[in-house]
Amino acid sequence: MNDQDTILSLSDVRYSWPGRASFGLHVPQLTLTPGETVLLLGESGSGKSTLLSLIYGTIVAQSGAVTVAGTDIAAVSPSQRDRHRAEKIGLIFQQFNLLPFASVRDNITLPLQFAPDRRRRVPAPGAEARRLCNALGLPPQVLDTRAGALSVGQQQRVAAARALIGTPPIIIADEPTSSLDAATQTAFLDVLFQQSQAHNTTVLMVSHDARLSPQFDRVLHMADVAQSVRGAP
Repeated sequence: MNDQDTILSLSDVRYSWPGRASFGLHVPQLTLTPGETVLLLGESGSGKSTLLSLIYGTIVAQSGAVTVAGTDIAAVSPSQRDRHRAEKIGLIFQQFNLLPFASVRDNITLPLQFAPDRRRRVPAPGAEARRLCNALGLPPQVLDTRAGALSVGQQQRVAAARALIGTPPIIIADEPTSSLDAATQTAFLDVLFQQSQAHNTTVLMVSHDARLSPQFDRVLHMADVAQSVRGAP
């Protein structure tokens, strides 16, 4: 498999948190291809958050290589990693990370302020925010509502719309369906998969819910992807 066949690659990656030398993470090999939908299953404490932080570039591996959309994360400066993350990765956080006093519209279009390439793909940000809300089952009037006034499930869908706007090549979703009922969960996944098919977007969803497995191209288990290393130096 050559570099053009991969959108995300981790090779012999090792990381241990400062001050927590008794625990480390080793990822021998992880590769995702463009347009692939992947479900990563793992229990709490299995290292999922550390793995995602390595992919985001908020932490840098102490050895090995993390390559995201053609960029070696360790080879660029912190500011370049921030810009790369904004352009290339749509993030759906478990805790949403919305701006509670800003409107839904402003929350959804926020990534476009930091990602010129994504911004160029959205000629009419307001109209695109409305389209995404409609696709995710949110009424049009919600666009002018303060994000902090929404229900938990609504906030989760706003966070998804924010990740999808501007069609970044990778969507990473951390437990995104935990606050959604069955019907809304189905609509949410449908939107993710439609984006994947229409724009060759890679979707990596992290969850503990194995019932989602049949809907994805590939299912990975954290225990197979990464090894917890006790007594790491």
